[in-house]
Amino acid sequence: MVLCLPDSCTVMAAEFETAVQPTKDLGEDEQEEGDVIEATEGDTTQAKSKKKRKKKNKAAAGAGGAGGAGGSEAGGAATQLAAQLNGLDVKASTGPADDEEEDEEPAAGGDAAGKKKRKRKKKNKVGPVKQQTDPPSIPVVEMYPKNTAPKGQLMEYPAVQDSRSARDRFTSEEAKARDTAYEEIHTELRIGAEAHRQTRQYMQKWIKPGMTMIEICEKLESIGRATIVENGLKSGLAFPTGCSINHCAAHYTPNAGDKTVLQYDDVCKIDFGTHINGRIIDCAFTLTFNPKYDRLLDAVRDATNTGIKCAGIDVQLCDIGEAIQEVMESYEVELDGKTYQVKSIRNLNGHSISPYRIHAGKTVPIVKGGEKERMEENEVYAIETFGSTGRGFVHEDMECSHYMKNFDVGHVPLRLNRSKQLLNTINQNFGTLAFCRRWLDRLGETKYLMALKDLCEKEIVQAYPPLCDVKGSYTAQYEHTIVLRPTCKEVVTRGDDY
Repeated sequence: MVLCLPDSCTVMAAEFETAVQPTKDLGEDEQEEGDVIEATEGDTTQAKSKKKRKKKNKAAAGAGGAGGAGGSEAGGAATQLAAQLNGLDVKASTGPADDEEEDEEPAAGGDAAGKKKRKRKKKNKVGPVKQQTDPPSIPVVEMYPKNTAPKGQLMEYPAVQDSRSARDRFTSEEAKARDTAYEEIHTELRIGAEAHRQTRQYMQKWIKPGMTMIEICEKLESIGRATIVENGLKSGLAFPTGCSINHCAAHYTPNAGDKTVLQYDDVCKIDFGTHINGRIIDCAFTLTFNPKYDRLLDAVRDATNTGIKCAGIDVQLCDIGEAIQEVMESYEVELDGKTYQVKSIRNLNGHSISPYRIHAGKTVPIVKGGEKERMEENEVYAIETFGSTGRGFVHEDMECSHYMKNFDVGHVPLRLNRSKQLLNTINQNFGTLAFCRRWLDRLGETKYLMALKDLCEKEIVQAYPPLCDVKGSYTAQYEHTIVLRPTCKEVVTRGDDY
């Protein structure tokens, strides 16, 4: 609010204020008196200079003690007198709102003429607007509206030998501009990663020995569907929950009627994914209850982090595999009095990810050798490693549960009506995302095994049986999803757990 006074009243107020000021040097009194006169004549520049000098004098007076208090009281008396001469009541000003800051500036009419309020809004607070329940049930998009989903771990790119490095990308204006163009995609990945993070952290505390594998998978999938807000092909779970045990390394989820129970001495790999608009999050961890497996888990976790550290724009995929194997096989684990070297499972790999396509064409090996193809900007990768106390080589075994429609399949004529009906169900609910037999049961499909076999024989759908090392061995897995942004490398699935 701006309070304006007539010139004569202003002069009287200024003279009174000068009279009751504490004693100062003569030169300062004359100078300030001249400033008051000039301010009444409309020189706002001098009035601002006078205000700065008064602030300095007030700070010095505060250090001196009682002198500063007397000056403050004198200034207040002058203000009261000026207001009374103008026939106005001095009202107490209200404080600023909780989410605003208030600055004051002198009005152009003089120091006693009033104060002008300028409000500045504080920056938006970063964090969830809602607190998650236990177990998680609130959708992540409601917790983090307006693109505020938490970012993953940001890492600089490694320098490569042929000088085509990602050097100075953090500060490159050109890279920042390209990064901004992909912000919507990054946000979708971060929301999916946060849903994965909240789901897995709850399940890590909830899973106990004695539970059936079906019970574990159904609990995890119900929480995942709630946090990601399952909505057809727009958002939901990206593939079935893998819960492979011991020598089985991947692609096992229980079918209906499976009575497998998790034991205290089991090594269980929990691998599940989420997606928004086909932007897939692929992340996995290994769960044990017996501490004798700790060195096995340490080896695989360290190898995965090494792969993430080595990954980057222009990096050759074979170089990442060599670094992973070196770290993995430097570990040994002692089990029941016998020492085993931890081996990389050479026929399992990480992979690139594209919309609605979990395996997008490029593979990230976990042993020496492999392709010399390079990683490129804006690609998304699942960096995953598998360690084993067995041969370090897996083969297909056990009953199949994982299936996925081939991404590049065209129109294939079908003779069986049941096959046509089943394919229609797959197209509407899964598209080219992976699914399992339990999910078909959930949709109300019955007596579909013959039709499913027909689709597999015609290569419209691909079966993915469980992958196992030799019986009696133990396997472990850790996996993260990374984005090769123009400015940096973001590990979107990184959390406090791993």
